[in-house]
Amino acid sequence: MKKTVVIGASENTERYSNRVTRMLHHHNIPLVAIGLKAGEIDGVKIQTGLPKIENVDTVTLYVGPQHQAQYYDYVLSLKPDRVIFNPGTENPEFEEKVRKAGIEVLEACTLTMLTVGTY
Repeated sequence: MKKTVVIGASENTERYSNRVTRMLHHHNIPLVAIGLKAGEIDGVKIQTGLPKIENVDTVTLYVGPQHQAQYYDYVLSLKPDRVIFNPGTENPEFEEKVRKAGIEVLEACTLTMLTVGTY
């Protein structure tokens, strides 16, 4: 199965990235969590840096636009089928780069998509 990559993962249970990581895990969706600090969310290890990942379906962003530039080339290199810009992460510049690479762009809430069954 193809993977979902959560960029901006955090051990802080108040963060949406934490909630979505737990929800993806509970839905048995293969995932990779990437954050600024190593850690663990319900048994899912949070990786740091820019790990090599293959067979990516979705990248879901939990990093504000002011901190996304460092991820532009990385996200494109993963060749995902889609990139989800969650509320607060919308970034017209990055979204255009993603579209030009032939990747679907969604401005949506991953938590809502999982809850209502549109993920």
